[in-house]
Amino acid sequence: MAFLIRSFFLAVSALVLASCAAGESNVESGNREGILHYGNGAEPQGLDPHIVTGVPENHIVSALFEGLTSKNPYTLEPEPGVAQRWEISDDGLVYIFHLNPEARWSNGDTVVAADFVWSWQRALSPVMGNQNAYMLFPVKNAEEYATGKLENFNEVGIRAIDAHTLRIELNAPTPFFLQLLDHYSTFPVHRPTLEKFGKGTDRFTPWTRVENLVGNGPFVLTEWKLNRRIKVQRSPTYWDRDKVRLNGVVFYPTENVATEERMFRAGQLHYTGTIPLDKIPVYKAMENSPYVNAPYLGTYYYLLNTQAAPLDDVRVRKALAKSINRRQLIDSVMHGINEPAYSITPPDTLGYFPPKLLEYDVDLARQLLAEAGYPNGEGWPGLELLYNTHEAHRKIAVALQQMWKDTLNIDITLANQEWKVYLHTVDQMNFQMARRGWIGDYVDANNFLDLFLCGGGNNSTGFCDAEFDDMVQRQAPRATSREERYAIFYAAETRLMEAVPIIPIYTYSSNHLIHPSVKGMPSNLMDSLNLKYVWLEATP
Repeated sequence: MAFLIRSFFLAVSALVLASCAAGESNVESGNREGILHYGNGAEPQGLDPHIVTGVPENHIVSALFEGLTSKNPYTLEPEPGVAQRWEISDDGLVYIFHLNPEARWSNGDTVVAADFVWSWQRALSPVMGNQNAYMLFPVKNAEEYATGKLENFNEVGIRAIDAHTLRIELNAPTPFFLQLLDHYSTFPVHRPTLEKFGKGTDRFTPWTRVENLVGNGPFVLTEWKLNRRIKVQRSPTYWDRDKVRLNGVVFYPTENVATEERMFRAGQLHYTGTIPLDKIPVYKAMENSPYVNAPYLGTYYYLLNTQAAPLDDVRVRKALAKSINRRQLIDSVMHGINEPAYSITPPDTLGYFPPKLLEYDVDLARQLLAEAGYPNGEGWPGLELLYNTHEAHRKIAVALQQMWKDTLNIDITLANQEWKVYLHTVDQMNFQMARRGWIGDYVDANNFLDLFLCGGGNNSTGFCDAEFDDMVQRQAPRATSREERYAIFYAAETRLMEAVPIIPIYTYSSNHLIHPSVKGMPSNLMDSLNLKYVWLEATP
């Protein structure tokens, strides 16, 4: 049976390595050679830390680059990255980072404080178009520089005191600031390499190609075959190289989850990014199952283009949101592995619980749609739902399409696009309704609410509320207690969900198939991967 499955893969998938033909699977050779074979979900948009926005990109970029801090996968606490230690002023406004003098770029250059100053200037430059620039907005004057209100970067609160000392000044105390610094959008890039191929703020230049890329992470890029695989190997210049136990990682674009699952069964993957929904009961029933399910700090939702008819009417948006039976959807389509979501922030995010304004209420949904001018769906102009190619997204979309037909008597058409095209379409707001998901970059409600700031790079809804912005950006950071801060967040999220720029659907759980030879990859609330901790241990 294994031979037949393996032969099938050789026939239908370009992802299978040639070693399979010799009878040895990727998992077998990987365990012997210390090479992890990793299902990564999608072909990455790119490898520039200041351009990319997705989870598949994060896995690879975080292998090739490192920020001031790193995330411990067991505790999710920040630990030393390029910075070996730091001090924080009593008022919480000034951070002094002492860089590790052994930190090196992959070409042997020393990583210095000036690398962070230049890289953050690039990341915040208005012409860069960095959708994650807001991650640095807690830094003094960073937002003003990013929005063009301030032209002199010297007024932004980051200074290189000397080659190995970095001073950062904040606008207000920010409890989660250290968590931001292990996010790829704050990583440094190698200035001489970028400037070899144009201006530092030029987008998608050849600097990220295999033969050009210079990083400072635990791995270096050795191969990138488009839509086939990306290979990295352990960096000989990385400061903490003795802790890195893997010799390399092969990342596969696995948008087709059925193929990914078959690759796992055939021994071609150690790890899958997800699992087909219809296979969950099968793996749940297995003894010593490789299936791993865990809570995940993220929300699956639909973006609504509030500037496009008929979604420019809040009554229509609310009707769509309140006509979804989320519990039924999760039990019937998701096999009960998730929890319903009624707001953007997952419940109990470090003790914060969001409002629930969009609960299932068919009568009110029908009333709202009638008030908007479409009683029982009459005169409905149509609406298109866009999702990126993925079987689970399709099944959810089909189920909701039927719910809206049954409860509101309206037709929703479905359209899917490949990942990169989908990202561009959403970024340009060239859609009416689109699937979206957000995974927390740090454990705090702020990371979900600041998605919807006016003009935010990941907003893509047309929603803009100055009072909401003030609550999130100014009032909450100045709160003197957690209770006061959470009360402000609750009020802000209430304003957001009353405007309904999104339809929350469910709170994520992580779902993977993991080979028993994989060690050092614990489940955690952020499904965070730190390859420094991973090793392979061959099993009998």
